[in-house]
Amino acid sequence: MNQNKDIIKDAKVLGVPKMLLLGLQHMFAMFGATILVPILVNSYFGSKGQVLSVQVTLFCAGLGTLFFHLCSKFKVPAFLGSSFAFLGGFASVASLDSGIFQNMPDSEKLQYACGGILIAGLLYLVLALIIKLIGVKRVMRFLPPVVTGPIIICIGLSLAPSAVSNASTNWLIALVALTVIIIFNIWGKGMFKIIPILLGVIISYVFALCLHGLGFTNPDGSAIFDFAGVGSASFIGLPPFQLPKFNITAILIMAPIAIATMMEHIGDMSAISATVGENFLEDPGLHRTLIGDGIATSLSALIGGPANTTYGENTGVLELSCVHDPRVVRLAAVYAIILSFIPKVSEIIGSMPASIIGGVSFILYGMISAIGVRNVVENHVDFTKSRNLIIAGVILVCGLGFTNGLTFTIAGTSITLTSLAIAAIAGILLNLILPGNDYHFGDDPDADSSRGMDFRPRELEKELK
Repeated sequence: MNQNKDIIKDAKVLGVPKMLLLGLQHMFAMFGATILVPILVNSYFGSKGQVLSVQVTLFCAGLGTLFFHLCSKFKVPAFLGSSFAFLGGFASVASLDSGIFQNMPDSEKLQYACGGILIAGLLYLVLALIIKLIGVKRVMRFLPPVVTGPIIICIGLSLAPSAVSNASTNWLIALVALTVIIIFNIWGKGMFKIIPILLGVIISYVFALCLHGLGFTNPDGSAIFDFAGVGSASFIGLPPFQLPKFNITAILIMAPIAIATMMEHIGDMSAISATVGENFLEDPGLHRTLIGDGIATSLSALIGGPANTTYGENTGVLELSCVHDPRVVRLAAVYAIILSFIPKVSEIIGSMPASIIGGVSFILYGMISAIGVRNVVENHVDFTKSRNLIIAGVILVCGLGFTNGLTFTIAGTSITLTSLAIAAIAGILLNLILPGNDYHFGDDPDADSSRGMDFRPRELEKELK
């Protein structure tokens, strides 16, 4: 756990050049996962060329993050990148071949998918209104540490296979990235200590370039770098924006996925609150962060982009760098927007070997799970009680076992819940049903404070410190 003396709340004390580097670090943390979404979506549609544009995706991630910060009073250091939860919905829309979808071009199908995502984003506003009316305290009574802790653990561990898969493309390069991050985080001095992720990316990228130049390949025989897209990309180019279209079938496929992403949002806000040690669920308020996330998603869909969601990768950067200033995250958002208008630079960064992303992810994803463990420990969750063991056990199995989510059909429409949504729903229901619930939100302010959910008056909090 970070000590308060090491935490930097105001990055301006570091100077502008160092702030710019910190923003760059956050951009690299989100980049791999964000551009992976359009790559996967394009594979579902099966047509040549980009159906979901990488440029549009980067623009939407940057714009969505800035809008989220506006809605959250510029207080929450969260980055909004492309959501993986909607991949199943994209695949379902891509496979539609009856009615108006028969013989429809893939690009037009994407417009209908975006129409469904726009509606999904607006559903966030419904939950935000409910929270505003009944109060976040009542909502959080349904999310005690025995529920939120294991969910946060699942957020990190559910991403672990992705880290291993990427790293396994070239373990040598992945280990170089991982080693550099560890060395600078443990033994680094000054600025080098707070940008270990960026240093890991740069040094391992240079190392991979050297291997590539010497004629080495990945273990499977593939080239370490593929610069084909770089040569054909232009220096300046407007992202190919497009407006959504609406159809009840596509809406029924995409909109219900918001149930999953809203649950993930609450888990992510708990994780960020615990990491930073701020009461973001009260100030600026969970209703505000939900509004920011939801409208960011709808705005993205409005111009042909994927759904947005808060990124655990950047939460890991917050924990590792000890710099909790939201301004550095907004710098990453600005970088993403700028890159969206420079296709060649986007392709160069996109050429980063998957093994580097894998090596970096080992640290970032592990940090998220460690935050969940800390959540459980600092809140003194009693695992000698069977009910707590059952709740945590079911959450972990659901969160890690349903790797492909759970798909069911309602009125002829296929709906998929992600593993994290299943875990959250199961945990909340079990906590309500099982007898012996002795947790009452607000009874232990110190424990709630360790989760970033201290509802004591600010004056009293200062006195206690």
